[in-house]
Amino acid sequence: MTVDAVAGLRANHQDLALVLEGVTDDEWLADSACAGWRVKDVLAHITSNFKEIVDPTPPSDDRSSSDLTAEQAMDALVALRRDWSVNQLLDEYDQHRDGAFAVMEALQDEPLASTPRDLADLGTYPMHMLANAFCFDHYCHLRHDLLAPAGVLTTELPQADEVRIRPGVHWMWAGLPQMCSSVLTMLDRPVGVSLTGPGGGTWVLQPAGDDGLISVQEGGGDTAAKVTSSAHDFIAWGTQRSDWRASCSVDGDADYAAGVLDAIDIV
Repeated sequence: MTVDAVAGLRANHQDLALVLEGVTDDEWLADSACAGWRVKDVLAHITSNFKEIVDPTPPSDDRSSSDLTAEQAMDALVALRRDWSVNQLLDEYDQHRDGAFAVMEALQDEPLASTPRDLADLGTYPMHMLANAFCFDHYCHLRHDLLAPAGVLTTELPQADEVRIRPGVHWMWAGLPQMCSSVLTMLDRPVGVSLTGPGGGTWVLQPAGDDGLISVQEGGGDTAAKVTSSAHDFIAWGTQRSDWRASCSVDGDADYAAGVLDAIDIV
């Protein structure tokens, strides 16, 4: 199971809470590095997700709402809160935070842990991995969308450690085969990825098997190319927040690796 993801979520929450304490009135309304969202909207996204885990909104009879992609559904939740005050958003976050942590902990125990859950167009995952998804979400939005240099907030935090980063990296590798269909069409030879620093390790992207999905296997092996970056940077370029060329080195067939890396866009 991924009990470490719950610890990572708690640690990233503590960092987020520290940063939010110092946000000024002007900064709340400033653009974040997440396209289309202000700093305030990023908080609305985070708190709306917590609320939906603890107190889900009843399904709508409107068929169009059930056809939304995961990103469209998240945008809709933020839009509902666009005119809320900052205090309303912070109150909602405080109201549902502990309940969300409790849900994540409960999902680490069987039979729920291995029960599959569909996440719209993102794919299907065992429920214990929801903690990884939330840990990834907190880390990515905080460290890459809110904080400088990409974001506008300048609160200094200690360098992120294994606890904060690795559960999100695991979510990204679990999601890549289901989220990045364009990689499927071009991955005909293995590509290795070595992530350095906290949260790092070595993985190999393998061409699709009998199930029609590519696979990501931890460990080394023969590859057509090997990509190296830090795990922290991977969370940025693997979500297309930054260009991988700015933070990756490539050994082997560079043109082939470039095509694969350009197609990676994890949510």
